[in-house]
Amino acid sequence: MGANSSSISELPENEYLKKLSGAEPISENDPFWNQLLSFSFTTPTNSADLKLLEEATISVCKSLVEKNPRTGNLGSLIKVFLSRTKELKISAECQNHLFIWQAHNALFIICCLLKVFISQMSEEELQLHFTYEEKVPGSYGTESEDLIEELLCCLIQLIVEIPLLDITYSISLEAVTTLIVFLSCQLFHKEILRESIIHKYLMHGRCLPYTSRLVKTLLYNFIRQERSPRPGTHVFQQQTDGGGLLYGIASGVATGLWTVFTLGGVGSKPTPQLEQCSPLANQSLLLLLVLANLTDAPDTPNPYRQAIMSFKNTQDSTAFSSSNPHAFQINFNSLYTALCEQQKSDQATLLLYMLLHQNSNVRTYVLARTDIENLVLPILEILYHVEERNSHHVYMALIILLILTEDDGFNRSIHEVILKNITWYAERVLTEISLGSLLILVVIRTIQYNMTRTRDKYLHTNCLAALANMSAQFRSLHQYAAQRIISLFSLLSKKHNKVLEQATQSLRGSLGSNDSPLPDYAQDLNVIEEVIRMMLEIINSCLTNSLHHNPNLVYALLYKRDLFEQFRTHPSFQDIMQNIDLVISFFSSRLEQAGAELSVERVLEIIKQGAVALPKDRLRKFPELKFKYVEEEQPEEFFIPYVWSLVYNSAVALYWNPHDIQLFTMDSG
Repeated sequence: MGANSSSISELPENEYLKKLSGAEPISENDPFWNQLLSFSFTTPTNSADLKLLEEATISVCKSLVEKNPRTGNLGSLIKVFLSRTKELKISAECQNHLFIWQAHNALFIICCLLKVFISQMSEEELQLHFTYEEKVPGSYGTESEDLIEELLCCLIQLIVEIPLLDITYSISLEAVTTLIVFLSCQLFHKEILRESIIHKYLMHGRCLPYTSRLVKTLLYNFIRQERSPRPGTHVFQQQTDGGGLLYGIASGVATGLWTVFTLGGVGSKPTPQLEQCSPLANQSLLLLLVLANLTDAPDTPNPYRQAIMSFKNTQDSTAFSSSNPHAFQINFNSLYTALCEQQKSDQATLLLYMLLHQNSNVRTYVLARTDIENLVLPILEILYHVEERNSHHVYMALIILLILTEDDGFNRSIHEVILKNITWYAERVLTEISLGSLLILVVIRTIQYNMTRTRDKYLHTNCLAALANMSAQFRSLHQYAAQRIISLFSLLSKKHNKVLEQATQSLRGSLGSNDSPLPDYAQDLNVIEEVIRMMLEIINSCLTNSLHHNPNLVYALLYKRDLFEQFRTHPSFQDIMQNIDLVISFFSSRLEQAGAELSVERVLEIIKQGAVALPKDRLRKFPELKFKYVEEEQPEEFFIPYVWSLVYNSAVALYWNPHDIQLFTMDSG
């Protein structure tokens, strides 16, 4: 990599780049372009080399910014690229390697220059640079085409129309990357952009008709996970006949070694990334998330979000709604498989969340799958490894569970799926457990982790809401899951007593001195009592709806019955304690009648018999526990910085100077 690094640092001295950014206008037909574009360059993927490339590009850009208003060379370069892309489809079909290679190189240079321009100037200034043409004495300005729109449209056409082959892989990837770069002005603003020039181009005019095709292609790129071609199978073999921009620094087309570079954390730990074997899939997913989260224009809802909200399964023959012109069809089985396999990354989890939340066709399909464990298990694994994940990834995983538990069919079916040997669950050997019991275990573990570490009320609320949604359908709970439910209650009970004691002591101390302000124990007590109330409601919901299906929960309840004693007379819990108290009393008396020294098996047998005899009419009915996920107002305030932090951390071969980033705070990760 040393040779590559030294070659990158020499870029500003390269004669062709000096000419491009110099004072002399270069016409579109000049042979110079063939010389400039005949280089072989390995797109660097490690942050050190990418930083060098950025610094080298800045040097070239400074000169170009100064000279371009007179030379129009940026416009000429873009026109050269546009003219070459007109033949790209034919070139791909005819295996015209050289033509594709030069078009890729032109786009690579444009992308590098654009990235620096966008980070250093306003969108209005950028727009001006696209309009500059060579100043010829005595000539009058003619109405020329809008180069930004031309380029954006060309990139979209390239993504949706050029067949994905070994020789076109690199230019397809560069087109996706360039669109991300075009939208990256958001990174350099603290506030959410609502009136962006680039957004307007993408939501109106010539780009708009391609909306559904672009979304569909990006989704299929994610689904297919096409690997980067092996060296020697693509565009062009290394040549040695001189004249190129950078000899020996192979093009992005000439290497198969693409790795994700992770640059520090974004407000939290980045997800540990595997080597990116499909840079195109990764980059396409990031672009899709960026497009889907653009803010609505004053007069137009975001068409990319509309497309994501409304696409259907290829097997769905119902007519499209005329109200949505951006609807399309895609193979849901392939999409489901890709979503199950890719959940290790934040961006795949975020896509799953968006689809479940916004697209009712996808949600219905997912909930009807008979292999739902393939999707749920990776989500549970994210939650299980909560300390290794960033908080946003954990939130998304949790909200996905909450959305799934809104469905009664899901809540029933998860107890029918039996899993063997869950190797990643380390606290206890689970040789056989239902998916439902495992889900309860992981959610309870998340609550306990949160109680001792992060103390995040939002996390608590969503965990408890998911448990509450499932509680009426709890079936054949594993004994360990039943124990953990009661253990969590025990933990909450101890915490309640501790806070109560602290509040009492604090009050006593404050009577003797009025100098220092009191800690807000009342608020702490209020929060913990809300959580205890919710846990009692979850236990009560299970007992009133499915007691006969859950002898292990009754057993755990009886074993720890002393825990509940203090809450019987508590005004906040009296009503909900009536049923729990009745169940404890009923089964305790039956066990007393059976005599002392009973085995576990015998106790469970008595519980099963008692469950049939328990008079259900004596259990007080409470409203059904049902919680529905609702996105907060102005969700873009959360999602846009999150999406761009993912782009910053895991886009392939893209580097931005962390000191320039305004949208989110940087830390060392």
